[in-house]
Amino acid sequence: MDTSAGPSLFPLHRCKTLHLVRHAQGIHNVDGDKNYKAYMSPEYFDAHITPLGWQQVDNLRKHVHECGLAKRIDLVITSPLLRTLQTAVGVFGGDGYTDRMDVVPLMVANAGNSGRAAISSLNCPPIVAVELCREHLGVHPCDKRRNISDYQFLFPAVDFSLIESDEDTCWKADVRETTEEVAARGQKFLNWLWTRKEKEIAIVTHSGFLFHTLSALGNDCHPLVKKEICKHFANCELRSMVIVDRSMIGFDPSTTNYPGKIPSGLDLPSDVVDEKAD
Repeated sequence: MDTSAGPSLFPLHRCKTLHLVRHAQGIHNVDGDKNYKAYMSPEYFDAHITPLGWQQVDNLRKHVHECGLAKRIDLVITSPLLRTLQTAVGVFGGDGYTDRMDVVPLMVANAGNSGRAAISSLNCPPIVAVELCREHLGVHPCDKRRNISDYQFLFPAVDFSLIESDEDTCWKADVRETTEEVAARGQKFLNWLWTRKEKEIAIVTHSGFLFHTLSALGNDCHPLVKKEICKHFANCELRSMVIVDRSMIGFDPSTTNYPGKIPSGLDLPSDVVDEKAD
């Protein structure tokens, strides 16, 4: 009997909910949409988001608050590039920043020539930068990051502690990652997520990384579900998905399961009685 097209059932504690977000429109996207060679331009080094991109951020922020998602997210993970950092803090950061000495802002005013006010770190999930979810590495200057020490000045309350090198040692000017290498890095990133205790995680990343990572998944699904999983993301698009720990990578116990039989008593099921009678 073929059950591949039917529903699947998994223990809840072996699942995580991921809210995948592509960054808002960057300055490189504007010319890159017209001419792919524009992505080779040095002027787009670590591209920041455009005024239109900030409008996209504001609209997504409004959506995650209106649908209640903002209150459910335990952790925000972001690629350590300017456009993803701006998107992450703009969408998931706190409200009502005041210049208090005891509260470090998520983003200082006018970070990356944004013309935006500082963004508060109050009443929002922690935001952590992770190198594994960066865009397709190499050759394109827009995908090369700055020194982490530069970002720490612009985004003081973002956690950069998981990034080992201040300088960008991943990006090479003359070597571009293959799509297979991007997909493998994406799988490594997903496996790393199982080391985290958080169950509902927002991930702010890039079109290429998302497409190549997700295209390697969903092969056991209906073709239309597979298509839904791996289609290209628009700027500032959010898609919610569930990942399942099929291989026992994670080790978190269930927080909702209950063992029963408290207090203990006889509980022989009726179907077992029937089997014994047979």
